[in-house]
Amino acid sequence: MNEVVKLERHDVIGIVTVNSPPVNALSAAVRGGILECIKSAIADPEIKAIVLTCAGRTFIAGADITEFGKPPKPPGLHEVLTEMENSPKPIVAAIHGTALGGGLEVALACHFRVATKDARLGLPEVKLGLLPGAGGTQRLPRAVGPELAVKMIVAGDPIGAAEALKNGLIEDIVEGSATGGEAFARKVLAEKRPLRKLRDDNSKLAAAKADRSIFTNAVAALTKKARGLEAPFAAADAVGFAIDLPFDEGLKKERESFLKLMMGDQSKAQRYAFFSEREAAKIAGVPEGTKARNVERVAIIGAGTMGGGIAMSFVNAGIPVTLIETGEEQLKRGMGVMQKNYEATAARGGIPADAPAKRLGLITGVVGLENVRDADLIIEAVFETMAIKKEVFAAVDKYAKPGAVLASNTSYLNIDDIAKVTSRPQDVLGMHFFSPANVMKLCEIVRADKTAPDALTTAVAVARKIAKVPAVVGVCDGFVGNRMLAQRGKQAEKLLFEGALPQQVDAVVTRFGMPMGPFAMGDLAGLDIGWRSRKDRGIKSEIADALCEAGRFGQKTGKGYYKYEAGSRAPLPDPEVEKLIDETLQRLGRKRRIVTDDEILERMMYPMINEGARILEEKVAARPSDIDVIWLYGYGWPIYRGGPMFYADQVGLKHIADRLSFYAKETNDPSLEPAPLLKQLAAEGKTFASLAQTAKAA
Repeated sequence: MNEVVKLERHDVIGIVTVNSPPVNALSAAVRGGILECIKSAIADPEIKAIVLTCAGRTFIAGADITEFGKPPKPPGLHEVLTEMENSPKPIVAAIHGTALGGGLEVALACHFRVATKDARLGLPEVKLGLLPGAGGTQRLPRAVGPELAVKMIVAGDPIGAAEALKNGLIEDIVEGSATGGEAFARKVLAEKRPLRKLRDDNSKLAAAKADRSIFTNAVAALTKKARGLEAPFAAADAVGFAIDLPFDEGLKKERESFLKLMMGDQSKAQRYAFFSEREAAKIAGVPEGTKARNVERVAIIGAGTMGGGIAMSFVNAGIPVTLIETGEEQLKRGMGVMQKNYEATAARGGIPADAPAKRLGLITGVVGLENVRDADLIIEAVFETMAIKKEVFAAVDKYAKPGAVLASNTSYLNIDDIAKVTSRPQDVLGMHFFSPANVMKLCEIVRADKTAPDALTTAVAVARKIAKVPAVVGVCDGFVGNRMLAQRGKQAEKLLFEGALPQQVDAVVTRFGMPMGPFAMGDLAGLDIGWRSRKDRGIKSEIADALCEAGRFGQKTGKGYYKYEAGSRAPLPDPEVEKLIDETLQRLGRKRRIVTDDEILERMMYPMINEGARILEEKVAARPSDIDVIWLYGYGWPIYRGGPMFYADQVGLKHIADRLSFYAKETNDPSLEPAPLLKQLAAEGKTFASLAQTAKAA
């Protein structure tokens, strides 16, 4: 009927096919096409049943989120779904690939659903700070019961075809979606099956109506980790509407909740994060069409915490790994840690029971750098010391095959200097994984001065293949994330000298939404690491040094900025620390003052934003959104605040520049003076987002 949706007749079966690559998203053209084709099929006396299917690699994978926030284009999805649900002829949704969000809502408005065995079905809107807005919260509980509906809607995780069949979401698992859908439609006609409208079927709601705890317990379990987020709670309430209200009333209230969330700051931030992640995979300055090199085997040098975590990330994706150590004992220890990790995950049901053996079977543990010979990508994960890294790269240069990509997992060090010890600087780059590497999603990919475009493309492609979020950065001390974090650390320490206590600073930071404050994080990492580093560089930090001199190294010793009870990781304020801070300030002739929570928040966040502006000036990051991606996926920045640069735009750059100037004078710290770029944008009334818009226009 239009370019993206067509109707064909196979004698008595009307086949409506959506063909809108890449994912058949519900754009206005797709909605309009489905509506017209369904109307035509209903009007055609020859057609007795209708199959809705999709061409390409997937069923309708969701709404067209590029339309969000723009004036709505007709027809609305509700109009399309009402037409389908009210069809006097049976409609079968034939699903392959993914039926997500609006795609699953379309399928739920059909009278029957079938899917191929590898299909995934879900309502992930919560991950964009939304809830399903086209009847998903009302029809899904009627299809599968409120307990599973809450799980799918509040957590936003899809289920497979086998689970969908078991719970009544689909009627059958078929070989091919279109042919299977057609065969099922013929069966419906032959058996004269009555049309099942989910809106009229309350049978699966009865148990929750009789015993509300079935629903409330499921909600409590799923919202435990939703600290600070609005959408999971609103989604849970909407499922509650299905239990408590007639269908049309529930639908109306669902729509009100959806629109409220869509206009709210949290969903705007979460949608921004979604697009930013996609944007980060586009590498600035690399010729279009640059192909990635082939990576079939990876060598990882170092079987410690980082090396082991990186190895797990690769074998989880089915990529074989050669894990290299300097001795058998270190190798055995590293393999043992990985085995324990896998077995613990399997015991919790996180992976199948046979997965540990399969994944460990992909790791070949060996001693000696000559074993890098077969690897297409070599990742060094040894001590964070330039001399050791140079030694490793010089040796790897001798043994690695031509064209292998050589990557350093460094947090701070200069990749250009590392590349210089090799005869192939074009193959050298940084791949900075975050600990624990098998869990954390970020991979900062560091482009050195001579890194070849195809080496860079390879690193980005590989990162995505192992389910990491790649962000390309330039060379500087600490790259993007750690360079900004250093500014926060500096201010956190200064606040102690002015009268704040560790627990006050950390409370402000965690209330903002960060998983940990700077002092609890220091205790977790180990205060002795920074102490050794300061000693090496001849730097003093009076309070931190005094803690270390007293043997307070953090969680590992049961005492740091906080005290820790035996077997607990919960930080407890310690009067001894307060006493030590007081004594240090007295010795330095300083007086404690009252430091407000507002000041703490500004001094924790604004200097980092300022450093982000410098990073953009120096072109260490290509886009403000890349900085946000790094903070969202590497440092636990709350997704509902979109990232530091997005947050800065929400607060207003003029306000931030003014406050930084104020603190620079008050604390006599010239490093707090606004960066030239921040000053300029503030003076012009612009945002960091305007930089990305200008770059796109250019």
